[in-house]
Amino acid sequence: MKKTQSMVSTTFGLALVGLLVTAGVIGCERKPPMEAKQESPVPKVEAASPESPKSEMATTETAAVLTAPEGSVGRAHNEEGVTHAKEGHWDVAEGHFRSALQADPKLAEAQFNLGVMLDKLGKHDDAKAAFKKAADLAPENTKITESPVLKKHLST
Repeated sequence: MKKTQSMVSTTFGLALVGLLVTAGVIGCERKPPMEAKQESPVPKVEAASPESPKSEMATTETAAVLTAPEGSVGRAHNEEGVTHAKEGHWDVAEGHFRSALQADPKLAEAQFNLGVMLDKLGKHDDAKAAFKKAADLAPENTKITESPVLKKHLST
């Protein structure tokens, strides 16, 4: 009888925790590593790109990160990178943008976003190469080609 009561209590406890997590009453927060957080998060603003009129971008003081067009096989990683970039997790976002590019090497938005993250991390030579490749991949995308941070890197 005691074993049955113990199992019921444990099952009830786990079910209760599950409900509280699902309801958002308890849970875990993603906190950035201290060395990765360099700026406060920034709000998301709507912007249209030639590839996807429903795209969004998140702006920072010096640059924006772009969403990928629907149908891109790298879109999920790019979107996860955008989320981390908006939270100031530059190093984590960099990894997601690299994964997006592994999935879709011609994804100009991920290439551009990688350049933005490399710039944030102070890797300016690598950022310059990423921006050049992004501009080459999408010369008609003014969100990329007219970006001040891209222009800054490509003019040096």
